[in-house]
Amino acid sequence: MRDPVRAVHGIRWEFLPQEPGFGSGMTRWRQLRDWNEAGVWQRLHEVPLCELWAADLLDFSRAAVDSSHIRAMKSGPVTGPPRWTGAGPAASTT
Repeated sequence: MRDPVRAVHGIRWEFLPQEPGFGSGMTRWRQLRDWNEAGVWQRLHEVPLCELWAADLLDFSRAAVDSSHIRAMKSGPVTGPPRWTGAGPAASTT
């Protein structure tokens, strides 16, 4: 039989080990929620970036941005009708 903890991506809160001093999975879930609301994760991301930037150690010449991290703006500026890129209608195959 497969281990239910390792059979899935991630781990369910109730399967977290209850080592002394760490509490139940629900306690950990509440702590994670509270840290998220307090901005802990955002600061953990920003502080090292700011320190690297200040030390001139960041190189964005090979950076990539995708919409999973940067919100794609809807209804961008209207630039006119879409251009036709095809040579013409497709030939009939019948």
